[in-house]
Amino acid sequence: MKNLTTLKLIRYVVGYVFIASAILKLLVPGFANGFANYGLPYPETTVLIVAITELICGGLIILNYYVKKATIPLLVIMVIALLLTKIPVLHDGFFQFAFEARLDIVILVLLAIIWRSYK
Repeated sequence: MKNLTTLKLIRYVVGYVFIASAILKLLVPGFANGFANYGLPYPETTVLIVAITELICGGLIILNYYVKKATIPLLVIMVIALLLTKIPVLHDGFFQFAFEARLDIVILVLLAIIWRSYK
């Protein structure tokens, strides 16, 4: 029973992070500028796709529907975000990278735990 409660808490936290991130992307004007700075094509469309994916998948995880399938796009988003935004920080040193990437890595680990917990 304790593991189920822990998994539920992890699901709620991960879902909250992605829903909050999606709402920020959808409501803050000019959020696409950050995406453009990373050289992503069609930054406005990319932000919209990422935000909608985060919102839907985060909601599915909280509601405990299609959880395993919902974690996959979020894992992809997090890996790409890590590659685009945190790997370049390695030029400033490993410890700076470790500090900057800490939350991304925690979310990746929590997503992996959720993914492995569902059949």
